Amino acid sequence: MPRAFTPHPRRWLALAAVLLGVAAVLVTLAIQDPAAPERPAPPPVAASPGATGSAAPPSTRPAADLEPAGPPQHLTIASIGVSTPLIRLGLNDDRTVEVPENPARAGWFDQGPAPGQLGSSVILGHVDSTEGPAVFHQLSQLEPGALIEVTLAGGALATFRVDRVETYANEDFPARAVYAGDPERRALNLVTCGGEYDAARGGWQSNVIAFTEHVRTVDP
Repeated sequence: MPRAFTPHPRRWLALAAVLLGVAAVLVTLAIQDPAAPERPAPPPVAASPGATGSAAPPSTRPAADLEPAGPPQHLTIASIGVSTPLIRLGLNDDRTVEVPENPARAGWFDQGPAPGQLGSSVILGHVDSTEGPAVFHQLSQLEPGALIEVTLAGGALATFRVDRVETYANEDFPARAVYAGDPERRALNLVTCGGEYDAARGGWQSNVIAFTEHVRTVDP
């Protein structure tokens, strides 16, 4: 069952600091040193049926044709009711990761690859706000095998399959695996806050990460 939302005093002020607060300082290291343990490849997923009627079905590009990809524009996770435009996120002046200002929207970390390119693409979103549940409130409820769709600039659609969802204490955040991963794979990692909320210790004490694998990219 999804966690019930309970308002906390000044929670919103703490969210931006806690979401990737510990991991942010490791981002530069992770990008510069992409070595990370390789995860076993999940079983293949059958392709969706092509378009019907007189229109030609969309083409699926082979892996060799996936570079370069346009920046991501929209994220859809049907199984948990997520449909959000994607904003671009970079690094703050102090080299910490930017987080979305709007809790209803997720953001793509543009210092890494776009979804569908080689390496680990990262999308960040808040779990809640002072107004209630935010865009990734149910990220921890994702099941292995669930599909995630990212619309890229130009209309291409990149589809990913959830491999696993893990919760890490802030001090144990796997920055290298999230931001670098395996440079020979096309992964998408989704990140939000989670675990215990402790206002006295600064807010959420953990991060929830959904690790996914690329299934296909379909041209418009």
